[in-house]
Amino acid sequence: MSRQMVRATAVVPRQNLSRPAPPAPPPPDPSDAPRWQRPGPVRRTVRYLILWGLAAFFLMPVYVLVVTSFKNPADVSVTRIWELPTSLSFDNFGAVLPKLSSGFRNSLTLAIPASLISALLGCANGFVLSKFRFPFSNVIFPLILFGIFVPYQAVIIPVSQTMTAVGLRGAGDATGGLLGLMLIHIIYGLPITTLIFRNHFVSMPDALLESARLDGAGVLRTWVDLAVPLSKPAFAVAVIWQFTSSWNDFMFGAMMTSRDSWPVTIALNNVAGGQSVPFGQAMAGALLVSLPTLAIYVLLGRFFMRGLLAGTLQD
Repeated sequence: MSRQMVRATAVVPRQNLSRPAPPAPPPPDPSDAPRWQRPGPVRRTVRYLILWGLAAFFLMPVYVLVVTSFKNPADVSVTRIWELPTSLSFDNFGAVLPKLSSGFRNSLTLAIPASLISALLGCANGFVLSKFRFPFSNVIFPLILFGIFVPYQAVIIPVSQTMTAVGLRGAGDATGGLLGLMLIHIIYGLPITTLIFRNHFVSMPDALLESARLDGAGVLRTWVDLAVPLSKPAFAVAVIWQFTSSWNDFMFGAMMTSRDSWPVTIALNNVAGGQSVPFGQAMAGALLVSLPTLAIYVLLGRFFMRGLLAGTLQD
């Protein structure tokens, strides 16, 4: 009889013995807020009017850029710059595209590898610096971050001399200086990409690394199979940052490359830098040049804020 009673008590489900979950707190009542914080119709209307006004003011250059680009070249003038086009014309694009075609090719050859390689190296640096302790690790990370605060103008002369000495500048390079320019952007982007990925990996639970270690994975295998797949938001931030920086670079591009390897920023400057400025072609060229960076933001924008805020909300 006693054995049957023990068996009967042994099959009691555990969830029946657990405590009930506490009820969720009610949502805050807007009427409990102070009077000056309560959203009223007048306050809301004024707020939206201010925001729309600031947005319109910010988009004024974009309006001029787009409107002038699609005007007939005969209708483009400084005095009529705010007027809408009388007819939709693509003549400005057809005139400026041949002048920018080689620059587009050179900038894509530069920006895509530079952004991807710099993001991968920053991912490796951030993973090691956030999850592993080794001698002088607390010194290495601040030294890497110090590169963020070094302006381009401070290193242009030593960088130029170094690249000339190793044969990666201008005509001394088989790529016309693009390889050396790519190396500059990879190295110069490592501090910011390392910071981005370190902040991301700080929020990664250490239990994931311990489970990978129990499965026999080393540091490299853990980074490839675990860290890289879980860092898509950080990759989005790093790639957007590096692609934009490489694509918009003018100073290093003018210093490092020969004429046939000029990036698109120099080609655009040559369109708008003559004695007689063709405003329609300059605006159309600026619109074309901005499209790749805009496409990167559209494709990776949903990961941007998530990766930018990674590691900042820790307890």
